[in-house]
Amino acid sequence: MRAAGERRRGYAAGQARRERILAIALQEFAENGYRGASLARIAERAEISQAGLLHHFRSKERLLIAVLEYRDELDVRRYSADARPAGGLRALDDLVDLVERNSRVPGLVQLFTVMSGEAVTADHPGHEWARERYRRLRDEVSRVLGRAVEEGELRADIDPEAHAARLIAMMDGLQNQWLLDPDRVDMAALFRGHIADLVAALRPR
Repeated sequence: MRAAGERRRGYAAGQARRERILAIALQEFAENGYRGASLARIAERAEISQAGLLHHFRSKERLLIAVLEYRDELDVRRYSADARPAGGLRALDDLVDLVERNSRVPGLVQLFTVMSGEAVTADHPGHEWARERYRRLRDEVSRVLGRAVEEGELRADIDPEAHAARLIAMMDGLQNQWLLDPDRVDMAALFRGHIADLVAALRPR
């Protein structure tokens, strides 16, 4: 029994160490982008050797992918506690909540913005992650809008896929403006107003 307990403690310690490295790497990538990030600097900030860092993540590319997955995992943790059933226009409130919560975690928003900008080149290690993430987001928002049409909350003649792409573009554009000028751009208020205007324009007449 004691051996099993020791294994559990060892596993927990290893997970805690790995998460600490990911949190530090997240900050490094957010500040400097993939190409400007330094494994030596990440190792130094994590108080381990570069060889120790490469023991956990065998290359800079693998570390980046792990950081991107860690970022998505943080989103899941933040929203799982108070998640509500999505249905029709009620689910658009979740998008508003997402933007409001992002305004409290600028480091995560900065990482996403920097990585998405760099990942437009096909040879970037985060390219596939970024493309699949946008596809997933468009599909999810499109389903929300389609459900709202089915429930009679929105007009039957709208194009859910087109509106989903526009909503995501609005979110990303506001994030860029907010990161550059947070004192002048209230990202959450502007997005909340956009959602209200969109719903008013698309309701059945």
